[in-house]
Amino acid sequence: NADGADIRLVTDKPLISHYVWRDPKHILIHRERYYLYRDDGSGRETLVLEAPNGHQSYLPGGQWLLTDTYPLGERREQEVYLYHIPTRRRVVVGRFATPKEYDGEWRVDTHPRLSPDGTKVVIDSAHGGEGRQMHLIDISGILGQVPFR
Repeated sequence: NADGADIRLVTDKPLISHYVWRDPKHILIHRERYYLYRDDGSGRETLVLEAPNGHQSYLPGGQWLLTDTYPLGERREQEVYLYHIPTRRRVVVGRFATPKEYDGEWRVDTHPRLSPDGTKVVIDSAHGGEGRQMHLIDISGILGQVPFR
């Protein structure tokens, strides 16, 4: 509770640093894969997505997950993608090559963030050769839906 009462363990398994609440009763945690837990102390998990660790968030309604990857491959591409949970549909929003000088302590994680209306994503990236920048991506065409409210 907000007052600190009713504290309980969601899971006793080791965690990687990224998690997000889907709604007031469910939390999505990445532990080698994305697992959904009910905040009831049971520790029961449901596999949602087998994917590398990223910075995840739910789009309004809880049907779509927005997440990313760390740099992959020779080009050190970071992928930002949407995942439609009911159909298991994965839609790449973009791939962004990260220059080698942005590594370790100086890395640039994309940290995709959603606009309040659910139609745009903002990412951090150094892919354009102009240093660290913020980039706005319109995803309304991908979703094929009117803005969320």
